[in-house]
Parts: sequence; C-alpha cells; structure tokens
Amino acid sequence: MILITDSGSTKCDWIAMDLHGKQTLEKIRTKGLNPAILSEKKLHKIISSSDELLEVANQVTHVYFYGAGCGTEKPRLSLKGVLENIFPNALVDVQEDTMAAVRACQNSPDEAAVVCIMGTGSNCSYFDGNKLHQRVVSLGYTLMDEASGNYYGKQLIRDYYFNKMPESIKISFEHKYNLEADFIKYNLYKQPNPNAYLASFAEFMFLNKDSHYISNLIKSGFRLFTEHMILQFKEELKSCPVHFAGSIAYFSQDEIKEVAKEYNFKVGNFIRRPIEGLVRYHSSQLT
Repeated sequence: MILITDSGSTKCDWIAMDLHGKQTLEKIRTKGLNPAILSEKKLHKIISSSDELLEVANQVTHVYFYGAGCGTEKPRLSLKGVLENIFPNALVDVQEDTMAAVRACQNSPDEAAVVCIMGTGSNCSYFDGNKLHQRVVSLGYTLMDEASGNYYGKQLIRDYYFNKMPESIKISFEHKYNLEADFIKYNLYKQPNPNAYLASFAEFMFLNKDSHYISNLIKSGFRLFTEHMILQFKEELKSCPVHFAGSIAYFSQDEIKEVAKEYNFKVGNFIRRPIEGLVRYHSSQLT
C-alpha cells in the first residue's frame, strides 16, 4: 500500500492506493503536520489519532509526504523519523509542499513554470522541468507569507482594531468571530499553530468579496507577494506561466489575474487541493 500525503499547517490529506494506482481507502484527513512548528511528540500524536491510518500502518510500503515546513533539513528529518516509527515497513520520502504544488499544477511533467502556494502560508519557486529553484528562503508566518491565509487574517484583525474597516464589514466581522483582545492573544501566544488560527479569519474575505474593502485587501496582499516572491524570477517569467496552488489563490483568481496584468506575467493553472494531482503523478510513475 502506498500513502500519498499533502499537508499544510491547518490540515493534512492522506490517500492510500495499491501498486496498480487504484485508491484503496476513502481520503483520510488529520490536522496539519508542520514540523517547523510542531514537536515530534505532537506530530506523532496527530497521526496516531487517526484509527484509519493505524489500522493499515503495517501494510504501508511507501509514504510520499509533501508538507509545509519540510523545506529545511532538520524539520524534514524530524517528521521523517516520526513517519518511519508509525509506518515501520515503509520507505518514507518527505518533500516540501512546493514540490507537491509543482506536480499538481503542471500541464506536463517537464513543463517549466513558476509555482506559487497561497494557503495557510505562502511560497514561490521556479521549476525548470527538472529541478526546483528557490531564491528566497521562507522565514514563516511571522516575517513573510504575504497573500497567505495567516497574512490576510492578521490584516483583518489589525484593520478591525485600528478602525480601518467599513462599518458594515466591521459589524459582520464581529458577528462571525470572537474578537475579544484576551481571546485573540490567548490563541496567538498560548495555543499551538497560531498561523492556522490567523488563517481561520481569511474565510471572511470570500464571504464578502463584493466589498471594495475586501477586494482591495486581497489585491494589496497579492501585490506584496508579487514584488517579494514572483518577481525574483523576472527572466523566467518571460517564457513560462505562473501556476497557483492553495485555497486562498483558488478563491482569489479574479484579483490575481487583475494584478498579474499590472505586472505583466502570464497566469497558468489554479489548483485548490494538490492531493488529486499528486495521485495522478504517482500513479503515472507506477506504469
């Protein structure tokens, strides 16, 4: 049995298939497994909380794990060790989420493209048809991650507290969320996964996209992401498309295309959940 896993900081999807590429279980979902944020003990606890995964653990021969926080060696090896402990008969391959986005978004396996992730966090890489290239090392949600769910969640909370929201939007925001200062600070500073907590506010944008305030907020964040991340590949943009993976990108397609015209780059595919593309990719590798 082969497990293919796509994990962000918020949620993690697992799909099992046999050696012929046939899916053998319904998709399994656990909490996100970001080894740059979570301890090995916490990672182990999250995976072990799934009865479905534990039931098949000894049958698994390969685990292909793609995840946020796996772009540097120490957290990647930390998670690899946890997975090898839970799936003792499996060969475990852990790669960063950017490679999942590449394999899910590509029109062909050797297509060159700039590939962006805009989910709970954000990132941008260039795939030359063979290798992945990154020119900016991500420092995570505190210092980077423009145009991500946690970025927009932070901006919404800031605008609310700095009284920069239109009154009608402010009232709707108050009705949807607990905005007491102590509650927000507790979740940011006392609870695990503050980035996922911030990202939970981003849904509000897509429930209120008819507002000029929301539209401008989305475009403003994406302009920052473009200038800091996408434009690091100016030469490559002359000849290749820019693909997008993640729910924030998927629901912001109109705003992204509008900003892309401003900066003169070609928008390619939008993939909400890379896991389906990963299944296609790994199935093709079996034949």
